[in-house]
Amino acid sequence: MIIEATGLRKSYGTTEVLRGIDLDVQEGSVLALLGPNGAGKTTIVRILTTLTRPDAGKAAIAGYDVVRDPAKVRGVISLTGQYAAVDDNQTGRENLVMIGRLTHLGGTTATKRAAELLERFELTDAMNRRAKTYSGGMMRRLDLAMSLIARPRVIFLDEPTTGLDPASRLTMWDAIGELVRDGTTILLTTQYLDEADRLADRIVLLDDGRITASGTADSLKTQVGGERIELYFDDESTAAKASDLLGGLTDGRVVNLPSDGSAAHLLHVLDLLRDHDLPPARVSSHRPTLDDVFLTLTA
Repeated sequence: MIIEATGLRKSYGTTEVLRGIDLDVQEGSVLALLGPNGAGKTTIVRILTTLTRPDAGKAAIAGYDVVRDPAKVRGVISLTGQYAAVDDNQTGRENLVMIGRLTHLGGTTATKRAAELLERFELTDAMNRRAKTYSGGMMRRLDLAMSLIARPRVIFLDEPTTGLDPASRLTMWDAIGELVRDGTTILLTTQYLDEADRLADRIVLLDDGRITASGTADSLKTQVGGERIELYFDDESTAAKASDLLGGLTDGRVVNLPSDGSAAHLLHVLDLLRDHDLPPARVSSHRPTLDDVFLTLTA
């Protein structure tokens, strides 16, 4: 495991922010931290990136302890925060070359690496414009490119697409996916459930400083229930009769039934309703989403 944490605890005054967090992340994968505001997501990132010391517990990145070997940890990671760390008065190219020089790449290497990243993130046409003229999506892409100058093994992305329009979010998702295909490990926090569903190999759900659930998106959806069929009737009386027949749950004119998701089960339900002269006005199937997981497993 390239990221390992055991028993992480952190308090600010009398407020306990982390209450014993265990994490492990496999190299070349994406772990998403989900949770309501104040759940502890950013505190975990700050501890793992050596910006904050835990009160208790241990954490290591690529085998380096975040407390005992912070310099070595910083040598293998990069952090892209919620707000772009870009110098507005420099051009996109100048920002990248500057970061390259600060990470001791040397002038020629930094210039070459900047050119590679400008092309990779579709910023070549704007490379000689001052960053303050960039759109929000361009600014975030430049910020991510800057974090890649030194080819880090692990990238921490703290809400990387907050405030972006849908097209810019998709561009960022593609860039993140490409990084993972190249073998980079990514830990991200996000407020977008579809983002975690799209990008993460594994999701950890936090609430009140504790991990309430973890697993793949599909396994978490299964935890809150399988697929279900929703049958809509013209009146509540018919819905009640259908519910008694099928053993479903009634909400006004709607009957909910658990389902295995197969066409055969749906046909069986419809045949049974037809035989008892209880035809539904409309039928739909529903598979749990991460929204359902989030609302069910957090307070």
